Amino acid sequence: MSDKQRTIKQAVSISGKGLHTGKSVTITFNPAPVNHWYKFQRMDVEGQPIIDADADLVVDTSRGTTLEKNGVRVYTTEHVLAALVGLGIDNCLIQMTEAEMPIMDGSSWKFIEALEAAEIEEQDAEREYFELTDNLTFEDPVKKVEMLAVPQDAYRITVMVDYNSDVLGTQHAGIYDITQFKQEISKCRTFVFLHELEMLLQHNLIKGGDLDNAIVLVDKELPKDKLDHLKKVFNKEHVEVKGKGVLNNTALHFYNEPARHKLLDIIGDLALVGKPLKIHVLAARPGHNGNIAFAKIIKAAIKKQKIEKDYPKVDLNKPPLLNINDIMKILPHRQPMLLVDKIMELSLEHVIGVKNVTLNEEFFKGHFPGEPVMPGVMLIEAMAQCGGVLVLKTVPDPENYLTYFMKIDGVKFKQKVIPGDTVVFSLNLVTPIRRGICHMRGVAYVNNKPVMEAEMMAQIVKVKGIEKPVEA
Repeated sequence: MSDKQRTIKQAVSISGKGLHTGKSVTITFNPAPVNHWYKFQRMDVEGQPIIDADADLVVDTSRGTTLEKNGVRVYTTEHVLAALVGLGIDNCLIQMTEAEMPIMDGSSWKFIEALEAAEIEEQDAEREYFELTDNLTFEDPVKKVEMLAVPQDAYRITVMVDYNSDVLGTQHAGIYDITQFKQEISKCRTFVFLHELEMLLQHNLIKGGDLDNAIVLVDKELPKDKLDHLKKVFNKEHVEVKGKGVLNNTALHFYNEPARHKLLDIIGDLALVGKPLKIHVLAARPGHNGNIAFAKIIKAAIKKQKIEKDYPKVDLNKPPLLNINDIMKILPHRQPMLLVDKIMELSLEHVIGVKNVTLNEEFFKGHFPGEPVMPGVMLIEAMAQCGGVLVLKTVPDPENYLTYFMKIDGVKFKQKVIPGDTVVFSLNLVTPIRRGICHMRGVAYVNNKPVMEAEMMAQIVKVKGIEKPVEA
């Protein structure tokens, strides 16, 4: 499989009815730009809102995976998402005329056919995989669900299901690479025990349920009157089962089709992490609830990995590029307002500065006695001073210039800064400096973890006759 991102060449639609709502729905797969991932759009709702395929938006897993954003829901997303992942499609907008995805035959096969008919094409951007360095685990002792992800150079899945049933029993399924999905997994249908089906029907659920969109397992012999009742329920001329087995003796695509369908559900649910995976997932007795819990664990690992990747690789033990005396030749600030101790890196577009926080700072006298915390405004000021070094180094006589704030946006404080902390400020220009206006984005780190971030805009102003501080 190429490492380029992929989408479809043209829009394609497919229609059916929702398993639980019973409503007819048409979904349309649309091409999407790079780094879009998967998004759903409710065309039947005012404003046509978009709901991201995101594990953090999951609100229900009782009868499929349900997403909700701003009060708008999308139901039964897993089979559609599995088809997209299985075909190696990275970017797609799925428009829908109702709230629930069509169940079709209970598998991903019809979605596979539609997407292949739309033709898949590469995009001009590299695919960014999530790859593990350490194992990830999830366990639900009540439901006896266990899930494990280990490092792997491909997306591999191994599943075990274990039912206290003569009909189903224990089954295993696995694929060595996601490219096997179409042939080995996509046709595998959802399954349900007859007693579960009857309960759902009694509660007026699965309104779109049919013997054609699920494998119905019968774990006890059925009398004739029971079979006659099922004929009426499903509006079928013929309903039978020979002893224990599958209702209407439906032929299975594989002897372990139920386990393979569980694997399909895992792929669909883990698509909600937001990027392609290179991991080996091992799952025992999985279900949607456990899948989503595990997806959130993977998302957290992705976030942590990104933070570590973004952290500036700077050796604080090395001599600085600019020491405190060099900084004072550029910045007009002096104690107690000089909040940068050294500059470790400096280019035309970025700067990395350091502030060693001690209890001797003036602001700790009042912020707060007995609980010293560096004020957020001082963190912003320290970051701005690092940015000031960057922009003032672009003029030949920085001693004759000052920088003034014009705007501060997107400020987030993630963790308090206290005496003893070493704060590393990493700033990059958002746009080139023009007409004395600079626009920067910065992140502050302590112990490799972000503590603050902000975007700021400032103006460089030449000031004549500025009084320079007397050096000691």
